[in-house]
Amino acid sequence: MKAAFITRTGPPGEIRHGDLPDPVPGPRQALVRVRAAAINPIDTYLRAGTVAMPLPFPFVVGCDLAGEVVAVGAEVERLRPGMRVWGSNQGLLGRQGTCAELAAVEERWLYPTPDGVTDREAAAAALVSITAHLGLVSHAALQPGETIFVSGGSGGVGSAVVQIAKALGGRVIATAGTPEKRQRVHDFGADVVLDYRREDLVAAVLAAAPGGVAVHWETRSEPDFETAIALLSERGRMVLMAGREARTPLPVGPFYVKGCRLLGFVMFKADPHQQAAAAADINRWLAHGRLRAPVDRVVTLAHVAEAHALQEAATVGGSGKLAGKIVVEP
Repeated sequence: MKAAFITRTGPPGEIRHGDLPDPVPGPRQALVRVRAAAINPIDTYLRAGTVAMPLPFPFVVGCDLAGEVVAVGAEVERLRPGMRVWGSNQGLLGRQGTCAELAAVEERWLYPTPDGVTDREAAAAALVSITAHLGLVSHAALQPGETIFVSGGSGGVGSAVVQIAKALGGRVIATAGTPEKRQRVHDFGADVVLDYRREDLVAAVLAAAPGGVAVHWETRSEPDFETAIALLSERGRMVLMAGREARTPLPVGPFYVKGCRLLGFVMFKADPHQQAAAAADINRWLAHGRLRAPVDRVVTLAHVAEAHALQEAATVGGSGKLAGKIVVEP
């Protein structure tokens, strides 16, 4: 099979495009013909070696996939050849990734793709939507009628948070940096969209939510706790899912006096049951057009190295040159 893989960690140029042996599914695995994969920031961290995990070299990069089951192991129960499926959580914790023509994936990490949803849409939505669901439902426990502030509502995770928060009955205030991005966030359903570069954020948010926001979702790698705590209501919750290298001071006094909570998590540490519950909701919203992942561009396996460089520049360098997910179609 053709694949995008590395034989050692390093810069994007370490990614090779070439032939690898077809994977053989284990007893509880399905062999999936990959129709679409997607690039995520975690993919670049693993490739670079900045996040240490066991990597079975040659290591196929990529977490997300969507495609068709072509074979199943003897102990697989739900899946059969010909089924369309999607999933995430690959390329992590010693598992091979998804930027290849074929992938052997444990049944517990695969979900049926709804009719009417393309493989491109399913792959683009996978990791970011599961992350948003876990944060909103399992951690922040967003309730209908509560207001959430999303810092960076136009990005991959941010756009999923906006849409899922609305699907859960929340009221959404979000930020975006350009008129085009703000319009996109409005289109995703946000009730109020602010220009974080020009506006007094605290004044603008409190004008829209006089009692403060129940949930503050932070997408930036350097959170501003002073601002976040000023925005939170009494007993507000702040969700952190980025900023691995951040060492930002926390103003303890106003935080505990308000009775706030700080909730940090990473998607790939959630167990299969939590992720499957998230996938069931995600499938329903995808099928009814209530959830979609913006796609910036589609590339082939031969261009995964360039896609990693672009993703890295946007995530680490703040280039602002991505307006959605990079999808890989073998």
